[in-house]
Amino acid sequence: MRHRRKTKILATLGPASSSPERIRALFEAGADVFRINMSHTSHAGLAELRGHVRALEQATGRSAGVLVDLQGPKIRLGTLPGGSRVLKEGERIRLVRRVEGTDDGAIPIPHAEVFAAMKQRHALLIDDGRVRLRLFGVKDDSAEAFVEVGGEIKDRKGINLPDTLLPVPAMTQKDRSDLDAALNLGVDWVALSFVQRPEDVAELKKIVAGRAGVMAKIEKPKALASLPEILELADALMVARGDLGVELPPEDVPGKQKYIVSTARRAGKPVVVATQMLESMVASSTPTRAEVSDVANAIFESADAVMLSAETATGVYAVEAVAVMDRIAAAVEADPLYQRTIDAQRTPPEATTPDAISAAVHEVTRTIHAR
Repeated sequence: MRHRRKTKILATLGPASSSPERIRALFEAGADVFRINMSHTSHAGLAELRGHVRALEQATGRSAGVLVDLQGPKIRLGTLPGGSRVLKEGERIRLVRRVEGTDDGAIPIPHAEVFAAMKQRHALLIDDGRVRLRLFGVKDDSAEAFVEVGGEIKDRKGINLPDTLLPVPAMTQKDRSDLDAALNLGVDWVALSFVQRPEDVAELKKIVAGRAGVMAKIEKPKALASLPEILELADALMVARGDLGVELPPEDVPGKQKYIVSTARRAGKPVVVATQMLESMVASSTPTRAEVSDVANAIFESADAVMLSAETATGVYAVEAVAVMDRIAAAVEADPLYQRTIDAQRTPPEATTPDAISAAVHEVTRTIHAR
């Protein structure tokens, strides 16, 4: 049966959902597009998963999308003596540009571009924001920092600089290789991670050259300042709430989500809301009530699609998570408030013959419940 709801569901493939049988079960439960995360997938794995989806289309006579999510630049710590260290709140530490730490206690960061971008009083986050530093005494290859939020740090943990426009390319060599493989396989969409500026999207669009749709992931605060320009170049947006919630205070993320969704809607571009939508279903057969409300609110905001990540990639209840999301979407779309919200956002038709005909056709289909 064709999925009758308007809202699309994206399901991430992974160890829990890589077999043809499992992919078909996700599809029958309601998945419309399958996301392949290149942070965890080889070229051979990409070809295999893409083949399973295309075989599913042939077997069912229904279309299914393939979205390849490029990893993007990852900024990480170097290695620490003993593999870890506890930083205490109020402690003053030293950051140095090198790969390995030494007994002098300095924290190694093997990225010249990070030191080039550092500014006095800017924040530096480690391990998805679990540890927060405040920078001072910044030099070409070192900096002093004050520990605002302490905790344990470990080798190769990720770094974020939320106040800074990092002078790094949008795509790494790995991304370019992955992109070439994806385009040769004929995937439907390519998602660009850690977009900071419109030029990042323009670079990818030039390479893709119309062979796939380009989705810009909005997960950096700097991208919000250029959102209209980014949206003009991208074919779609993703509200990537994971990293966005690391670099912004968590209480700011819902408002930014509404801003991104409404901006995309006004531009007539698709927008996906992603990250931790039904996270508890990685290990539970039922979602929390807060998760149900989160998914429903994204749809009430007029998001075109909602996405499952770990829920389907590694979760025990992958198929159940898709089925739950399908039921939530159907329930929201059946709610009179949803249609009133859509109508309120619709651009009024212009006084032209084509717009008059389109408006008339729309009213007829609603009146007779045509599908």
